[in-house]
Amino acid sequence: MNNITERVAYLKGLMNGLDIDPATKEGKLFTAILDVLDEMALSIVDVEESYDELQEVVDAIDEDLGELEQDFYDEDECGCCDDEEYEIVCPNCGDSIYVDYDMLQEGEMECPNCGEHLEFDLDAMEDECDCEDGQCGCEDKD
Repeated sequence: MNNITERVAYLKGLMNGLDIDPATKEGKLFTAILDVLDEMALSIVDVEESYDELQEVVDAIDEDLGELEQDFYDEDECGCCDDEEYEIVCPNCGDSIYVDYDMLQEGEMECPNCGEHLEFDLDAMEDECDCEDGQCGCEDKD
């Protein structure tokens, strides 16, 4: 039993214990108030139960969504390549360009020195990953 329903039951018992006659004006008023309080308490209990059920469903959906995001959006599950900086040498001017993993994911860029259009093969670069814990999945890619 919920705390609010227990309190309404206590009030009903108190009214009965005080020998308030439900036939009097005051008795009718107290009875009507207690009936409304009882209905409100039961409605609140129903809402709380529905909320708890809904929260369980939302938690399950959130967990499933997290797994989907990890499966479909995470290119690098362990994060070993996220913070790495890669050196790219422009084939046109020979200038060394340092890029991060996010820039490589875009697949292309212009050389800041000569303007040459550069394209990156991220899959080939991940095959060379030197992940020590073996969890990033780079080694498993075909």
